[in-house]
Amino acid sequence: MRFFGSRRPTRSHTVPPVEADTDRLRADVENVLLAGPVGDAAGAVPVPVTRERVSAWLDAGGFTYFVDTDGDLGGIWHGRVFYFLVLGDDGQVLQVRGQWHRQATIERLGDILEICNAWNADRIWPKTYTRVRDDGAVVVCAEVTVGVEHGASDDQLGQLLECGLSTGAMFFEHLDAAFPDPLGAAP
Repeated sequence: MRFFGSRRPTRSHTVPPVEADTDRLRADVENVLLAGPVGDAAGAVPVPVTRERVSAWLDAGGFTYFVDTDGDLGGIWHGRVFYFLVLGDDGQVLQVRGQWHRQATIERLGDILEICNAWNADRIWPKTYTRVRDDGAVVVCAEVTVGVEHGASDDQLGQLLECGLSTGAMFFEHLDAAFPDPLGAAP
């Protein structure tokens, strides 16, 4: 199943399972994830997520990227910096974190927080938030963080990375519309 499709999944409303059923369900889900899809499709078996796998995905997509002094992968997509982080001692967490290409003044913090909160209330991805630097500049971030302790197939890894990039870009476009660049081209 791809994250980006024209079909919307239907939701079923069921009674939450009791605690014993929850443990059984968790075990069943873990077994399905570990088993991977039926068939011998290349890259279908979940394997640990590493920086090297993320780098290979970027290379395969023809993306230009950099490796910073900490060894983290990053790049510029649609004029915004995104990082691809594999976190945890055993790479249990994958995070795609983007930063808006502009900074705001502290006077705009309330307006930006309202936009972030409304986005977070209406959407699953990305999580949006602000940071205020020591000089009072407001930095706006978007991130998709996913637990990958059981690994990911090549397709799953690609979907997660695409999800982080595309939803982050969507949020930043939303911010651009709310706060047009005063030095941008005239309409």
